Amino acid sequence: MRNIQLTIAYDGTGYSGWQRQKNGITIQGEIEQRLQLITNSPITLYGAGRTDAGVHARGMVANFHTEATIPSPTLIRGLNGLLPRAIRILDACEVGPGFHARFSAKSKTYTYSLFTGPIQPPMDSLYCLHFPQLTHQERIQPCLEKIRGTHDFASFEASGSRNLNVASSRGAVRTLQEATFTQIAPKTYRFQFTADGFLRHMVRNLVGTLLEAGKGRRSLQAFEDTLLAGKRSEAGPTAPAHGLVLEKIFY
Repeated sequence: MRNIQLTIAYDGTGYSGWQRQKNGITIQGEIEQRLQLITNSPITLYGAGRTDAGVHARGMVANFHTEATIPSPTLIRGLNGLLPRAIRILDACEVGPGFHARFSAKSKTYTYSLFTGPIQPPMDSLYCLHFPQLTHQERIQPCLEKIRGTHDFASFEASGSRNLNVASSRGAVRTLQEATFTQIAPKTYRFQFTADGFLRHMVRNLVGTLLEAGKGRRSLQAFEDTLLAGKRSEAGPTAPAHGLVLEKIFY
């Protein structure tokens, strides 16, 4: 039985997220269907994470097991020939039997982009949040400095992120190795976060709260108090999905 690792890019617009669903078109479901056609056998695809509806990826990683002897280059061509244009297989390679896309991952990088001009170009509207209210940009960097390192991020955790009845060694504690906010083009900015793991909606809830600071509605002290509160109700709104991109998985 071969263990095949895939690197996948996709435009999440119009999809119900990564995870296979009974009602809804998903990235996992689309790829599994094509893999079954190519290998002529049932396939279960294991993803490194579960991106939500509307979220994009440049470097999602997944793996599956198969007895098919199809060479990796042929597999890439076959899948890309069958998949919708919004989903592309960037790479495929055989890995050891112990590799699991989710459980073998060491860290992940996400970005979140926004356009701050008064009128957003239509070609940017699928991938950047339109946010012309960024009037206090200088407040964002000090807030980012507060969340770098190891913290309990329960304040930025969506309900259902984890089973609260099951004891976990780390609960909502995650280590945020990178948290930056940079200008990447005129009136276009990007958050970038790298961590050893992310809670459900954690990046989007962080961004929603940081943008409250960016428009002058949340002070540095209020942001720090939110981090320490451990209550989702203390944080800001969940930023829309379309600005979020899963960039890379590290192993």
